[in-house]
Amino acid sequence: MSMGDREMDLIPAPSAIEGPTRCGVLLDSRTALWAAPGTGTTERWLRSTLGGALGLPLPPGEEEGTNTVRLRLDDALEPEAYQLSVVTNWGIEIRGGSAAGVFWGAQTLRQLIGADAFRRAPIRPDVQYGIAHQTIRDAPRFGWRGLMLDVARHFMPKDGVLRYLDLLAAHKLNVFHFHLTDDQAWRVQIKRYPKLTEVGSWRARTKFGHRASPLWEEKPHGGFYTQDDIREIVAYAAERHITVVPEIDIPGHSQAAIAAYPELGNIDVIDTTSLSVWDTWGVSKNVLAPTDNVLRFYEGVFEELLDLFPSEFIHVGGDECAKDQWKESQTAQVRIKELELEDEDELQSWFIRHFDNWLSARGRRLIGWDEILEGGLAEGAAVSSWRGYAGGVTAARAGHDVVMCPEQQVYLDHRQDAGEDEPVPIGYVRTLENVYRFEPVPPQLTETEARHVIGTQANVWTEVMEDQARVDYQTFPRLAAFAEVAWSALPAPAERDFADFERRMTVHYGRLDALGVGYRPPTGPLPWQRRPGVLGRPIEGEPPNV
Repeated sequence: MSMGDREMDLIPAPSAIEGPTRCGVLLDSRTALWAAPGTGTTERWLRSTLGGALGLPLPPGEEEGTNTVRLRLDDALEPEAYQLSVVTNWGIEIRGGSAAGVFWGAQTLRQLIGADAFRRAPIRPDVQYGIAHQTIRDAPRFGWRGLMLDVARHFMPKDGVLRYLDLLAAHKLNVFHFHLTDDQAWRVQIKRYPKLTEVGSWRARTKFGHRASPLWEEKPHGGFYTQDDIREIVAYAAERHITVVPEIDIPGHSQAAIAAYPELGNIDVIDTTSLSVWDTWGVSKNVLAPTDNVLRFYEGVFEELLDLFPSEFIHVGGDECAKDQWKESQTAQVRIKELELEDEDELQSWFIRHFDNWLSARGRRLIGWDEILEGGLAEGAAVSSWRGYAGGVTAARAGHDVVMCPEQQVYLDHRQDAGEDEPVPIGYVRTLENVYRFEPVPPQLTETEARHVIGTQANVWTEVMEDQARVDYQTFPRLAAFAEVAWSALPAPAERDFADFERRMTVHYGRLDALGVGYRPPTGPLPWQRRPGVLGRPIEGEPPNV
């Protein structure tokens, strides 16, 4: 097989490439694999995934052997940085500043080989795959490069979650924000509270389309992950150097939990025993009661969660907490008076601060949506800035870490074109180019303040994504553009070469095809994917998101 120009089609774009030349290395049945101590995750991945795709055994080789892929650590490199060297008549070497750096280098090697390397079994077993002589040096811009997947609104079975972890790894994304609970479902098994999944993981029916839609899917929808499922997901992610950050939404977006355990709700305001798991979209007024019993209940939830998720950060939601019931609740008003709080916003801040202290005492860090700023930012908390940049700017200036994920730029449930032919045309128009020109660091921050922007993530809310095919369609190809924003040292948004990115995407679509990703075609939606506009049109006077 001749040497091609695949090295010029890498996504995300690397920091520097020396070469390539037309000479290079051929990978065949004689190619060996040598792995230094500390690189075992990449060694296993290369044999199972890359070897499986190409039909290559990749037997153990010698450190100085010819036709060998070598993996080693290099303390001179930054932790996630790597250097990939292809040397004619000698082999391939991947050096990483850490095991993660070596793994990201292996992802680049996979792209250099071509689309066949992204399949699960060889389709051309007699082909020799050539890689041109070159050296690639690369390192990420941000330490947090994430995707949030909402499995509460529409459940994604475990195999689908594992598949998305592979897709994240293929794009050098390293954080999987797992949105496990909401008004519409509770998806993680908590053994001391079995009704959370026995009751809370199923709803009787589901709104089809946006909440303005008149259509319903009149059948039960549900599912949950056992604790062993979660352990498997976390271990699978760790092998790919991805951190899984769980989200348990409090004190709002909690109707599924209240339906399972009515005593969690504001029982002096409504009859919580009549509540069911919510079957529509929007913001439910049914929120957790600010009582000691509720605090103890969720401490129990988080105790089990910490055993399942080793991540530094634990996400507690904190967004869109409707405070109407607290205003009417005598229990809530007494609590406000006892704590000498000013109002219900400060009551929410007290609720969040309690779990900030609780998590800190156990060596973890709380992160929440930017509403946790209301009533005073909880000490030590980090912020996911989703309502634009303002919350992130405020938090960074106060010395708190920030993950930038503004809905106007990186909510991938939003429409991809201005026309009405989008399957469910909700929200802001965010094209592939719009995502590519997204800048995570607000220009008004000083250099010191900007250091608190620890990263960025794209958010996949699934109200209008009823299955994996729709998740693929909304997420790709925009996630590829986002991955480059999160990884590469790009110029200012207006100066970015989107034409070059589009050119590289013509090759990357072949990789996505091999992976079986049902991305939105570059030419727009297919006729059978179109839906009447009413399914997605925002309600008058409401923000254009679900």
